[in-house]
Order: sequence, then structure tokens, then C-alpha cells
Amino acid sequence: MRSHLLEGKVRHRRARPFVYTLDHDVYYFALDLGELDEVVGKLRLVSRNRPNVLSFRDGDHLDSPATDVAAEIRAHLRDQGVDPDGWRLTLVTNLRVFGYVFNPASFYLCRDRSGQLQIVIVEVHNTHGERHLYTLRPERDSGTYIASMDKGFYVSPFIGAEGRYVLRVKDNPASLRIALDMSEEGELLLNTSLVLRRLQLTDRTVARMLTRYPFVTLKTIAMIHWHALQLWRRGARFHRRGEATAKATPRAGDGAAR
Repeated sequence: MRSHLLEGKVRHRRARPFVYTLDHDVYYFALDLGELDEVVGKLRLVSRNRPNVLSFRDGDHLDSPATDVAAEIRAHLRDQGVDPDGWRLTLVTNLRVFGYVFNPASFYLCRDRSGQLQIVIVEVHNTHGERHLYTLRPERDSGTYIASMDKGFYVSPFIGAEGRYVLRVKDNPASLRIALDMSEEGELLLNTSLVLRRLQLTDRTVARMLTRYPFVTLKTIAMIHWHALQLWRRGARFHRRGEATAKATPRAGDGAAR
């Protein structure tokens, strides 16, 4: 199978109005969307749309929510003027762990017939249950996939309504690195990165991830609130959701780089 696991670190560094850094060990599933049924048929601890220790639910993705992620992402690409016939679509995300999941961001890596990364769809979730898609094309030909988009979605009370993101992806055979810089008024505010190595997807590696990172999705939401408390205690400016969404109303597909 082309589907596999990813293990490594997530790092955040806030540059203003004070420096604040964090890093955590994490793992993700990298699911080839053409193999979803094959994955759950092979792995005893993983199911699709039904309870298990780990569960992939189509409805946890896209704004609809989705009933068939693979078909709906292909339809989304066609709406963006792209013919994805023969493309490999890989979703980098966390699954439900004992029924619970929260993914701040999932990534759809869309590779053409030759395996070249052509489009990255970033699916962002906030703690209010809202979802938003950014559909990005590379802005220049280089060894690193680089794209940018304007902020169009409320994600944090400590980030303003307006800003710009720059996404960088290094898509190597043995590793994956995703970096996202956010700037406000031309100055860097936040750098976030995932530095991950690829692992074979087997019952043994899945069990090892569960042992090493138990309740990883609960830890994600707990750490979001813990770090928010630290930012608030240090005096970071608080932006109410209503104020932010009045300036930037989320719309699926906003931010497409062309």
C-alpha cells in the first residue's frame, strides 16, 4: 500500500509581541484516498465509519460534511479547474482515538500521474466546530513546494482577522516536512512546522504509535487550551471570534494561489 504512518514533531514559534515556543512529539496517518477500504481491511485496530480503537470517519472532513472523502475531494479539484484523473491523493490527518478527534489542520497532498506534488489542500478546523479549505498551487518551481494565501478563517483568539500564510512542503521518499509561516502587516507572527518520517503501515506500527502516543487527539485539544492560557497570562492580545469573523467570513476554497 502507498498509505503509511508519519512520526515526528510539531513545532510552533510565536515571534510577537513576545517569543513563545513549543514542540510536541506526534504521529499522523498518511492515507491514500484510493486505499481507504484496503487500509481498514488490513488493520485490526482501524475501521471506517464505525467504532474501533482508531476510526476514520468521512464526516470528520470537508465542510459538507463528507460522505465519501475521495469522491468529494476529486469533485472539489474539478471545481477548481483541475482534472485529477489518475492523480494520487494523500490525506495527512489524525483518526478518531476511542471515538474522539480534533485536527487543527489536515493536508491533502495531490500528486499527478508522475508523482509530482501539484496541489495542496489545507483543511483547517477551529474549536467552534467550523471548517475551511485553502486550495493551493505552487508559486514557483523549486526543490520545495511553496504557496501562499490570505487568511480567511478564524482559528485562534490570539491571532487577528487579517494576515497572510506561506506554506512550504518538502515531499521526500523517506520524510515529509510541512512549514506554515503567518505574517501580519508584513511582519512574521508565527511559524509552525511538522517534521515527520515515513513508517510502514502495519498492525505492529499502529500499536506502537498507540502505546507511544496514547489519546493523541485528546492531548491535541488539551495542549491547545494549555498554550492559550499561557499566551493569555503573558498578555497576548485577545481577539473575539465575532470581531474576527466580521472582517474575514470563511468560504470554502478561499485563498487558492494561482
